[in-house]
Amino acid sequence: MSGRRNINALFLLLLLAFPLLFVLNLSVGSVDISIADLFLVLKGEATKSSHELIFFQSRLPKAFTALICGASLSVSGLLMQSLFRNPLAGPYILGISSGAGLGVALVVMGATLFGIGLSASFTIPLAAVLGALLILFILFLVSLRLKDVMTLLILGIMLGSIATAIVGIIQYFTTDFQLKSFLIWTLGSLEGLSYAELKLLAAINGLALIAAFLLNKPLNAFLLGEDYAKSMGIAVKSSRLFIILISGILAGLITAYCGPIGFVGIIVPHLCRLLFKSSNHRILIPAAVLMGAELLLLSDVLAQLPGNGVKLPINSVSSIIGIPIILWIIFKKRSISKSF
Repeated sequence: MSGRRNINALFLLLLLAFPLLFVLNLSVGSVDISIADLFLVLKGEATKSSHELIFFQSRLPKAFTALICGASLSVSGLLMQSLFRNPLAGPYILGISSGAGLGVALVVMGATLFGIGLSASFTIPLAAVLGALLILFILFLVSLRLKDVMTLLILGIMLGSIATAIVGIIQYFTTDFQLKSFLIWTLGSLEGLSYAELKLLAAINGLALIAAFLLNKPLNAFLLGEDYAKSMGIAVKSSRLFIILISGILAGLITAYCGPIGFVGIIVPHLCRLLFKSSNHRILIPAAVLMGAELLLLSDVLAQLPGNGVKLPINSVSSIIGIPIILWIIFKKRSISKSF
């Protein structure tokens, strides 16, 4: 009973922290907008027309992107860690990020070679999605024949390495301008999404998050091994396939629209297990959704701190936050695998 009360208290704290971080994220930027001014904008009584423009065209879409991105990457990482029983598994471990990066590299750095003339705002996300889907499709075909999940993990890492190697070759032959454009994409960004793109991202990833929650029983069983899962009546191959597919959708779409954002998908699952003292995915998945969204909202706030119109890359900020947390977990638990 005491454990249940602790879990409820933790969820309450996360729910209370969420609106605070969301509002803080909306108020911080190159132009400071006080919380009082934010409410005036929402009421249609903005003291400055620029505040209304900044709020609706920049701050609000960026904040929604942060929460969708953080929730998706965290749950994707949780699925991968549970499936492979690997504490260092993340949403990109199967080569999804590398596949997306290959697609973007072909468009950004190979545009002249292939004669691509579509707008960058359309082609870059599309190319990233196609690159991620290519890796997922190969893994899907192979998973139908493989019995060992660790072999699938190794194959995913190898596919990612191949994609990275091809990107390196393309980089060698590209121009400085194209190389810089690609490197900017790799730094990650929460900005630039239109409301139409946000709706699409929220709809697809929202359904994927619901599907992940519905797979909580197979996920719990996989923690004890595939033989145990079979003894519990779990259809191992189909469950494994669905978990990989859902994780790929969550991470692939985020990478397509926001670029690769590191460490969120690795550290949030560990924090959830550590704080909630549970391995039950009925608890961990909602916790990862809230904590992941809040972590990325906080990362975006910290990225704005230099001021004077300077903003740090979100990928770098999330990594700077993530590394000390990983070290803290290691020193607290003596072994990162004990967080399972």
